Amino acid sequence: MLNVDITHRMDTFSLDARFCCNSGEVTALFGPSGAGKTSVINMIAGLIRPQRGYIAIDGTVLCDTEQGIHVPPHRRHAGYVFQESRLFPHFTVAGNLTYGQNRKGGAAPLAGFDDVVSVLNLGGLLKRRPASLSGGERQRVAIGRALLSNPRFLLMDEPLASLDLARKAEIIPLIEQIRSLCQIPILYVSHAVDEILRLADRMVLIEQGSVSATGTVETVFSRLDLRQTVGQEDAGAVLNVRVAAHDRAFALTELAFAGGNLYVPQIDAPEGSDLRVRILARDIALSLSAPEDASMLNILPATVSEISAPHGPYVEIGLDAGAPLIARLTRKSQARLGLVAGKQVFALIKAVSISRQNLGGRLTGPGQAEDRRAPPDPDTRRRG
Repeated sequence: MLNVDITHRMDTFSLDARFCCNSGEVTALFGPSGAGKTSVINMIAGLIRPQRGYIAIDGTVLCDTEQGIHVPPHRRHAGYVFQESRLFPHFTVAGNLTYGQNRKGGAAPLAGFDDVVSVLNLGGLLKRRPASLSGGERQRVAIGRALLSNPRFLLMDEPLASLDLARKAEIIPLIEQIRSLCQIPILYVSHAVDEILRLADRMVLIEQGSVSATGTVETVFSRLDLRQTVGQEDAGAVLNVRVAAHDRAFALTELAFAGGNLYVPQIDAPEGSDLRVRILARDIALSLSAPEDASMLNILPATVSEISAPHGPYVEIGLDAGAPLIARLTRKSQARLGLVAGKQVFALIKAVSISRQNLGGRLTGPGQAEDRRAPPDPDTRRRG
């Protein structure tokens, strides 16, 4: 477990962060640009010395300002993956991967060279230099280099921010597999909700240097009081679901959750797979009775659990539909329906509003055997 408790005065705000990251889990450090996320992980890595702080990994103290302890970066055994790959241009891919491979002393390695090369599909790149690689390939090499340094924990600072959607889709499953393979704490910095939805087990929400919430992804996203930090357009709920069936005649998939079933456009996952689904607040309409002639396939009975303070013409309605949901309505609609806490309603959700970008989580289930090695990168530029 990685324990963090730091305070530091920045140029425009005070950084005050306290949280922990469990081994074998991805903890997302989430917040808007400029919130202090990168400063936090640079302090964990030892690149910035906090004015007050305590940082420890599995009981080994890396920083304790009261005791005058500040372990230098090269002795913290942290794997660091930056937004830019930062590969050594004069080394081949193989040279980059093996750089610092044994700096953890005699401890048993997390993964061998051949294993990392296989998982990241780097075998055909080993003799090439970074200048001849695509962005996705460079980032795969950077991840491999971090793993082969045999880290006790992994820091990933927006590693997908500079990649297009195709390259992101290539690398996200690899990070999922690394989590299972290495069983070390992974702190993942991002302000992209789709990445958090797919990768994170827990999240730390940070704004202007202060931690405003910690918990599971489902819990944090379901809180009405955090909608401004999460972002008005991203406000909504995250549900744990299981693939119940595929309706191939209509190209739909049926997802089961604690409150019933949802229909979404057909997804490529076997029955029994566990997923997360994000339902945006703006995509839910409410009715006092179940409509009989509406086009919506998803009509869920629910109870109003809470109502947010109004902002402009809008208000968020917290719902209990067997699992938390959030609906965004106009204040006029709230008044017209007489919505108050405890009122029974029906939540109406268009199936087409739940896109693939709003589905995430571990694609696991009975009988599934998925090869998650990285595919060859079609955008590779062979130069020199």
